Amino acid sequence: MLKQRRAFILVIDALGVGAMPDAPDYNDSLTANTLANIDANVPSLHLPTLEALGLGHILPLTHVKAVEKPLASVGKLAERSKGKDTTTGHWEMAGIVLETPFPTYPDGFRDELVQAFIQQTGCVDILGNKPASGTKILEEMGEQHLQTGFPIVYTSADSVWQIACHVDKVPLETLYQWCEIAREILTGDDELSRVIARPFEGEVGAFRRIGSARHDYAVEPSRAGNYLCAVENAGGQVIGIGKIHDIFCGVGITHSLKSRDNAHGQALMQDLVEGKTDLSAYTLGTATFEENVPQLIFNNLVETDMNYGHRRDVLGYAQALEAIDVQLKPFIEAMTADDLLVITGDHGCDPTAPGSDHTREYVPYLAYSPSLVGGVLGTLDGFHHVGKVCLDWLGVGVPHATR
Repeated sequence: MLKQRRAFILVIDALGVGAMPDAPDYNDSLTANTLANIDANVPSLHLPTLEALGLGHILPLTHVKAVEKPLASVGKLAERSKGKDTTTGHWEMAGIVLETPFPTYPDGFRDELVQAFIQQTGCVDILGNKPASGTKILEEMGEQHLQTGFPIVYTSADSVWQIACHVDKVPLETLYQWCEIAREILTGDDELSRVIARPFEGEVGAFRRIGSARHDYAVEPSRAGNYLCAVENAGGQVIGIGKIHDIFCGVGITHSLKSRDNAHGQALMQDLVEGKTDLSAYTLGTATFEENVPQLIFNNLVETDMNYGHRRDVLGYAQALEAIDVQLKPFIEAMTADDLLVITGDHGCDPTAPGSDHTREYVPYLAYSPSLVGGVLGTLDGFHHVGKVCLDWLGVGVPHATR
């Protein structure tokens, strides 16, 4: 039987490891450091699996030591693209570098865009139209939304058009249709990175966002220079877990597995590494299920960003990292000599920083296989190293980067 080469990318969303030199250009302090500032502001941070891999060699930490012989090749990655958001970070991992950043709207969306949205959706009016924290704006406008039925439309420091609606007031199907209309409106100079459906539930004073029903409508990436497409074109499988399918609009994705939360996303990855998943149930489009072909498995763990980074919950973020570390141990134990695991982040979101936005930071890079010897790499230029090492591992040629 042929041996199957597999490469796993695990993105711990918003895990930054120090401000990049250009952080002030993004209104971020040079003291921003998601991991270090969490480590410095909690009584303990127990990450034995990540410690053994070599996390303590990336930056000095109080609770995570630099082991003598790291199991992984470790370093940190500097972002080449202009931006500090999910789409930009993930696209660069797949070889697509953005020279021009996606537009942002620090003063809210232009009236022409808002009026086009109102007219085409028939929603009568909107609430919000300003940068805001997703939880704070529900506290501020959730009751008014229930009274009027008007969608809450807001943005952030990132390139996003977000629409929040209570599921008892606006059906999910309607919310998704409104997001699709917004996506069609936002073209040319207004081509934002993502439109995001933000459904919520609960009573006044206790509103809760429904993460499992969130849906992202991203800009479609180029196929030229796209590492995911390179794997697909070589006859391999690209398996997206969590919001990976949405980030890439399905481009280059052959199979997609939805996850409810971080624990479920890691459980899905555990089943894959143990060969327990019937991929035929998750096949997209014209892709076919083939055994013993190269596999690239791409997983995003969003809760560190969504639930803790943006909400400036230092202890919650630390506990989420510890939970990730616990599930990493059996995954690594199940890996074979033909498996590669790359752990990284897509941007920072320092919970000790002011505001509620992402931070422009380096991200960690830990590449591990039972058949490789670890070492310390220092700083690498470009998130594309994540995808490149996976393509090299799978024996797939690396296409020219583009956007």
